[in-house]
Amino acid sequence: MTDNNTNEKKMNRAILVGLDAFSLPREEKATEESMAELAALLETAGGETLGTVLQNRSDPDPRSFIGEGKVDEVKELVQAMGADMVVFDNALSPSQQRVLSEELGVTVLDRSALILDIFAQRARTSEGRLQVELAQYKYLLPRLTGMWGHLVRQTASGGKSPIGTRGPGETQLETDRRHVRRKISKLEEELKDVRRVRATQRERRIKNEIPVVAIVGYTNAGKSTLLNKLTGAEIPANNRLFDTLDTTTRTLEISDTCTVLLSDTVGFIRKLPHHLVEAFKATLEELSFADLLIHVIDASNEEWREQAEVVDKLIHELGADQTPRLEVFNKCDLWNGEIRPHGEDIVSISARTGEGLEELLAAIGSHLDNGAKRVTIHLPYDQGGLLERLYKEAKVESVEYDQTIDVVAVCTPKIIGQLGPLVEGWQPHKEPWED
Repeated sequence: MTDNNTNEKKMNRAILVGLDAFSLPREEKATEESMAELAALLETAGGETLGTVLQNRSDPDPRSFIGEGKVDEVKELVQAMGADMVVFDNALSPSQQRVLSEELGVTVLDRSALILDIFAQRARTSEGRLQVELAQYKYLLPRLTGMWGHLVRQTASGGKSPIGTRGPGETQLETDRRHVRRKISKLEEELKDVRRVRATQRERRIKNEIPVVAIVGYTNAGKSTLLNKLTGAEIPANNRLFDTLDTTTRTLEISDTCTVLLSDTVGFIRKLPHHLVEAFKATLEELSFADLLIHVIDASNEEWREQAEVVDKLIHELGADQTPRLEVFNKCDLWNGEIRPHGEDIVSISARTGEGLEELLAAIGSHLDNGAKRVTIHLPYDQGGLLERLYKEAKVESVEYDQTIDVVAVCTPKIIGQLGPLVEGWQPHKEPWED
């Protein structure tokens, strides 16, 4: 039993490597902070960090990314520490990954591959799994060359070729590329179906005039804890990266006349692989259809500004810039500054202790309260068909059959206007000059 645990641990012992090159864009450089985040990602994936190497140079080396001298240094460290994996904080090209793997003699991953691995472990719903699989195949496609470099070409010349392989001649690599492209097309089709189902659900919600609030934020900012606190949902909320991958939607009553749908989304992170954003658009496209975004920011993290910038950039990429937004500074009980963040559309809370949640509900209400009122409607029996419409378009609370069908319901001003005199106490709207 002990041996198994030891072997399991040894499987994931890694050296972390990052490059801070002058010529790289700021968001692609490795820093001490991004390396610490990489170590947290490795831990989330079930690995252990044995050492860290941060290289400074003017440009990445086209062949080995970090230069031959540094490769030798990392190789020595790998051997001395007994590591079986090297994980880079930067994105590696397929050829760099192949060269490094050959020269270091161990598996080499970049940040994208590590994130994909975590997503593959965490996806629970069939939709989440589809999205992860699609991202993995897109990541794999340009890397097939290295994986099949050891396979010989099947020739058309006959010779010692096995029966069934003689013919037009095609490399195993080309066969696999075709197979992967077919898989990508199939997964994209399946995700289109998922989007169609979502679009139908969305139309129903719009018809019912139920506003949608999407919770977004950097990974581990406390989004699930907030959703749990507000709605009593039982989502596991752990202190680890990417704990929530599949969107969870719950009903939240802001007041007795205002109900909203609250959706938790996957956490964002810097250097998120582009094809992963693409793959997750079926989940994240909810953001562009939401009536309000709640951007949860970890106030206890010194890098909250950089993290908020990453989220803003991804919101832009998903086309949700125009959606109204509340900035919610979470973990404010751990805030180190003198003055807490404040201002219009800014709320400071602690999802853990419940502090500031009343102010947050009030802020959501002020954005989304559609003026709905609780009214009593007296429907004549010959207009009983209107009851079915009320069930669809309003929130019916009680129905009593007397001389008329008496319905108590929460209705929007639009419905009240359409029902007119059937609503108890209804007054026709008058312009000031009509008095």
